[in-house]
Amino acid sequence: MSPLVKVLKFVVRLADGAVNLAALVLILSAMLLSGYSLWDANQVYLAADAASYEAYVPTEEDTRSYEELRAINPEVIGWIRVNDTSINYPLLQAQDNEKYVNMDLEGNFSLSGAIFLNCMNAPDFSDFNSIIYGHHMEKNKMFGDIGLFSEEKYFDAHPYGNLFFGGKDHGVEFFAFLTVDAYDDLFWVCGEGTKERQAYLDDILERALYLRKLEVTTKDRLVLLSTCTTSMTNGRNILVGRLTGEVYPEKEEPLNFGNGVDRLEEVSGIPGWAWILAAILLVMILTVLVLKLRQRRKKKKKRRREKEDESKDR
Repeated sequence: MSPLVKVLKFVVRLADGAVNLAALVLILSAMLLSGYSLWDANQVYLAADAASYEAYVPTEEDTRSYEELRAINPEVIGWIRVNDTSINYPLLQAQDNEKYVNMDLEGNFSLSGAIFLNCMNAPDFSDFNSIIYGHHMEKNKMFGDIGLFSEEKYFDAHPYGNLFFGGKDHGVEFFAFLTVDAYDDLFWVCGEGTKERQAYLDDILERALYLRKLEVTTKDRLVLLSTCTTSMTNGRNILVGRLTGEVYPEKEEPLNFGNGVDRLEEVSGIPGWAWILAAILLVMILTVLVLKLRQRRKKKKKRRREKEDESKDR
């Protein structure tokens, strides 16, 4: 075999090794990035889980834990629940409607934000229409379940909620569901005039996708739960209810569903990030084994060719 051929074969082997190394680096980098993205997304959903606040749920008989929450943040003004859904959160109110869009109850930056009352509303819900905002999130987090009311059967099956404020539970009877633009007039707080209130109520009744037969008047106090929708540009889903003196118990435990990682964590007691890391390591090990197997096959082929070349030279 001539020196030139040997040099060329060495260069080919070197290039082949460099390509394999580059491929391995790219694969591992992509896996690490994907793993981090999964972990980061999981952290967002964990932060938005209603179960995180379960210990602070107030009752008329016992508000000690709720007062502990208010000590952490005095802008906690109540608690909102939609019966037999995952919506079961502290309710906040700031001096503007921007603060809790991307800030959690403890004042940390959070993509899930918090559930908050319109800054123009009275915190004692004495206004005719009180507007509550929350992000629409997947996996039944924050106001994600509001989108489920776009199905008539779901709307019909979930008529009640609960609003705690002023040290007392208040029932909520949901009677309308709408999809509107983010700049709709429904997002303005009504004045004291009866005509203005009637016009506002008529607007809801005329444009509602679904209605429940209730005798709603201008003397009632309305509660609007608003969240984003993907069905239209700048769209908002609104679930409308009225406050009542009757408290409606839930049929079942709050449905604070989690994703697969959440359930594994709940069952095993092992943190979700550990499951994600283990999955990444497993895939990395399998990738390295596959690459090594390919290298062995290439070496075998190379040896066969060298033997064939030697036999030809002889």
